[in-house]
Amino acid sequence: MDKPRTILLVVAVGALLPVRQLTAQEPVSWGNTLDFHTFSIAAIDPATGESGVAVTTRVPCVGNGVPWVRGGVGAVATQARTRVAYGPELLEMLAEGMTASQALRESVAADSLAAFRQVGVIGLSGGGAQHTGDSTLAWAGHRAGKNYVTQGNLLVGRETVDAVAASFESTEGGGRHLADRLIEALAAGQAAGGDARKGRMQSAAVVVADPRPRRSRRPDGVTANINVCENPTPVAELRRIYDSISQTLGFRTLQQLAGRDIWQLKLMLHALGYFRPEEAELQREGDTFFYTQEIVDAVDAFRTDEGLTTASLGSPPGLVDEDTVRRLWAALERTGQAAEIRERTKSLTAVRR
Repeated sequence: MDKPRTILLVVAVGALLPVRQLTAQEPVSWGNTLDFHTFSIAAIDPATGESGVAVTTRVPCVGNGVPWVRGGVGAVATQARTRVAYGPELLEMLAEGMTASQALRESVAADSLAAFRQVGVIGLSGGGAQHTGDSTLAWAGHRAGKNYVTQGNLLVGRETVDAVAASFESTEGGGRHLADRLIEALAAGQAAGGDARKGRMQSAAVVVADPRPRRSRRPDGVTANINVCENPTPVAELRRIYDSISQTLGFRTLQQLAGRDIWQLKLMLHALGYFRPEEAELQREGDTFFYTQEIVDAVDAFRTDEGLTTASLGSPPGLVDEDTVRRLWAALERTGQAAEIRERTKSLTAVRR
């Protein structure tokens, strides 16, 4: 369904669910009505039982109002003139055995402001259903496919939800996590134009629940729950956070550290008896300027003796921060070797033109 017109109406605030009932942080800019003009995708993965929602908009903290999931049940996106009660209400109906179509039909029929609402719901059994009210802001519409529903309002055009759908369909059966696929689909919609508004604060969120044992430590089964409340590029930030916390290859640049500072460090730790103490004088060789496991172990031994945290207590192996450097120089001062080491490292740190 799509609707290429714009209708602006003012409705009574009292008819809406009071926004104070939201439990997360509530931006001042939300005002007295809860409007999330946005696009989203709610989806399931029958192979894993996962259900999730990804959404972005040009209003802060969209993750606090639009996405709702329940492990082993399904997912809901409630937007436009948002009625957050649709989330738990529809999920409860699905849990009781109703199909998505039955549940949404019943909820919409009881809503006096249904013309201003947009809702997408999908269950792990019973398929999906969508509602785009006649008074939502154009472009507004929705489409559905195998295991997903995508919907949007106040968009640049239908191409946004088409791009979301095409992306999600292209990853079906690819063995990827649902959250990963949802973020990619959201990015495709954003690249196709997304929200028609410009120059406003932006936010994005992804929430996924997995009912399988030991997949989540939470009783509600939620695994991924990333809420970018405000960012110039929130969908890209969703991707960065997801890749970072999942430690997906490519989230950081991998390289072996090399440089003259490492030789300085080796000289200092050798003088203090932590690095190759059997050698009377440290010699330069092939790995002189490389941060090898041998020097990592020496650093950790020094940090342990200094009462600093090491890898066994959660710090990165071989951590050399400002505090470590201060402790090294202090130890060299105590042993009367600081002046000699400073003289030996002087040429290494000289700036020449």
